Amino acid sequence: MVAAITGFASSFALVIAGLAAVGASDAQAASGLFALCITVGICCIVVPWLTRVPISFAWSTPGAALLLAAAESTQNFAAAVGAFIVCAILIVLCGLWPTLGRLITRIPKPIAAAMLAGILFPICLAPVTASVEQPLIALPMILVWLILARLAPRWAVPAAMLVATIGIAVMAGPGAFTAQSSMPRLEFIAPEFVPAVIVSLGLPLFIVTMAGQNVPGFAVMSTFGYSVAPRPVLLTSGVASAAGAFFGGHVINLAAITAALMASPEAHPDRSKRWIATVTSGFAYLLLGAGAGFAAALVSAAPPILITAVAGLALLGALVTSVTSALDAAEHRITAIATFLVTASGVTIAGIGSAFWGLLVGGVFALWLGPLGRRRAQEPEPEQEPERESV
Repeated sequence: MVAAITGFASSFALVIAGLAAVGASDAQAASGLFALCITVGICCIVVPWLTRVPISFAWSTPGAALLLAAAESTQNFAAAVGAFIVCAILIVLCGLWPTLGRLITRIPKPIAAAMLAGILFPICLAPVTASVEQPLIALPMILVWLILARLAPRWAVPAAMLVATIGIAVMAGPGAFTAQSSMPRLEFIAPEFVPAVIVSLGLPLFIVTMAGQNVPGFAVMSTFGYSVAPRPVLLTSGVASAAGAFFGGHVINLAAITAALMASPEAHPDRSKRWIATVTSGFAYLLLGAGAGFAAALVSAAPPILITAVAGLALLGALVTSVTSALDAAEHRITAIATFLVTASGVTIAGIGSAFWGLLVGGVFALWLGPLGRRRAQEPEPEQEPERESV
């Protein structure tokens, strides 16, 4: 229950804002969040029930951040849905064709981490901006987050979201939340497959989800002694993502942070019984999905900077991890910084967003600087004459 509530409360606002950024209406954004809750819930119930292993799923939070950063790429939500479906198909192909999965995981770590950091950086600036533009809500929200980040880190972001919710409700008034607008419902969106949107949104969404979510998810499970076969997980998440995409959901993947709660001794001292926690989280997600309409109405009533500020607080840890990984190896720092700067710039060229161009520039820098760096590293140092022994 803690894992489900934490996962939902920490990022539902980012999901709604991300879907709206690529053209979703309030009803379509609510449908997308509802579809994600349903697909995550079903996968968290069925897979652990069959395997008796605490394999858990979640929606892609970095993917939602990518949507928010890709607002300049498209305002046609049907085209965005087409990109979501392409992303899901690529995940299925990774399950069917392991070579593809290995190619994605072999994208140089500094480039993948720097691209993610460039996506997250403008979002993580939002708390600063919100403190100036909306101080009456933003400052208490940040203060609560800061206090709980020290005392109870797990609840810091949900508590900040609660403070923001109260402030937004007071600001908007009771008329902003009607019974009709708060009812969850699925809305079918016929996809459109636009090449520029697929390149600028679908491919980066696939790479971010694989490198930023699925790979760490497998690592977390391995840390707690569970050997998880990639094929069934990727096939399940890919098929579920494709189904949810027709109703506005972007993509789901293997959980990482919340998986650590349910696969650890915190769930149960007996490893063979921890799968029960994951199944419980699945039912909790189905219940939380009932609040998708209210969540969309809340985000719609709020000043956009406040929602982005909450997302920024939730993503600070991910930003720190990404920057650290990108700059870890000294010989790749120029490549990583170039990737970060291009991605963070938010430029759109030929209708293609900055995440793709960041990857492209990073690849060019790696090819240009990499061989030179390796050649220098392999050059033997000049031999020194041995010192003569003094008599």
